[in-house]
Amino acid sequence: MRTVTTLSVVVLASAGIGHAVLSSLGEDITRVDPFRDMKNRPEAGHGMNILLVGTDGRERIGKEEREKYRLGGAPCHCTDTIMIVHISENRDRASVVSLPRDSYAETPPHTDRVSGEQHRGHPLKLNAAYAEGGPRLTVRTVERMTRVKIDHYLEVDFTSFMKTVDVVGGVEICTDRRLRDRHTGLDLPAGRHTLKGGEALQYVRARHVDGASDLGRMKRQQHFMAALVDRATSSGILLNPMKFRDVTRAVLGSVRADRGFGTGELLDLGRAMRNFSPSSSEFMTVPIAKMGHAVKGVGSTLKWDAEKAGHIFDALRRDQPLTARRSPDAALPVPVDPRQIRVQVENGTRTAGLGRRVDAALAATGFRTTRVPANAAEQNVRRTVVAHDPRWDRSAKSLAAALPGSELRAVKGQGPTLKVIAGTDFVKVRKVRAEDPGQGEFGVVRGDEVNCS
Repeated sequence: MRTVTTLSVVVLASAGIGHAVLSSLGEDITRVDPFRDMKNRPEAGHGMNILLVGTDGRERIGKEEREKYRLGGAPCHCTDTIMIVHISENRDRASVVSLPRDSYAETPPHTDRVSGEQHRGHPLKLNAAYAEGGPRLTVRTVERMTRVKIDHYLEVDFTSFMKTVDVVGGVEICTDRRLRDRHTGLDLPAGRHTLKGGEALQYVRARHVDGASDLGRMKRQQHFMAALVDRATSSGILLNPMKFRDVTRAVLGSVRADRGFGTGELLDLGRAMRNFSPSSSEFMTVPIAKMGHAVKGVGSTLKWDAEKAGHIFDALRRDQPLTARRSPDAALPVPVDPRQIRVQVENGTRTAGLGRRVDAALAATGFRTTRVPANAAEQNVRRTVVAHDPRWDRSAKSLAAALPGSELRAVKGQGPTLKVIAGTDFVKVRKVRAEDPGQGEFGVVRGDEVNCS
């Protein structure tokens, strides 16, 4: 979850500002050697694979902030987020695959970093590899599970996450329902929010806002990462040398990385990724075949879907996108299936036949229109309106997504049928679809599909 900040290093480097700004950054990175004496590694593919690991380091966070954001207790210095970030060879795409911390894993033979005891390969939860053998065993275990060769290792903590979000001026996220988690203190009403460091940390740490636990949290982390990419690439931060320096210092001050990831790599990526944008990024969680897979001596684990996971990791090795590139007229994912939304269309203009055109276009993209459009009481409506009962706000947002530029208007007591009052601004109905059909709740999404719109 804190690894969001490390991805920002890669993205922020896209300014290509130059060696004068980046030359000293490598000195701020604490170095580890996760690749020492590694043998029998997977064959290298195309592009760059970065293993991003998040730990719960909080030593440099003040007491007041620890209490405010529920960061009490001693840090375990364990990993609870692991991601593979694949940067394409031509540096125009990033694919992020989250590996659940409770994934069933088997280690290769290794030496316990605490006791010095020699271990044969044995089953465990993926996050336990770090506690047992540090970065090196973590890399070896991930490579064994995925057959993807890891090129670089980056590890971040709470401190760098909070500082990075603050220095970019906060990150905007959207939610269509209230999010509450008593463990982290998160309490966000439905709507848009610009989260600063501490609030953002609550958002990406929350595990108890729904029944999906870690899987739901990973989806929110991916949404936050996409929003951070959007903030970094659209706010001018990349073009401001001093702001860029502040952001990278905030990130790198708490980062541990392999010795090969330094200033030269940042500059190389920076020059190559100037046109990087949210639409260039894609996010997913490795597919799970069995929840609660019980393993003696390990406990309840998540067992990957070997076939589906194999396709994903094969795509990374071949430097292929996880999904086909979306065409400009492709359907936009929405929270409610349009086939479940009943709509009454009214013509709010003096243009004859507009109501019939809007009704037909909405029906064609899947909405359950009445097929009997009517004339609105007012005939001078300029901006198309989606009138809805507040109890059906998620359906209203899904309908509004199909009508670009439309206005949402809550009408208490209207009932389940939504009303569209077509205005003179109407141009067309945009195609929409239910989120991730056929892929389950945690399918592949692109950065421009999860940002606020």
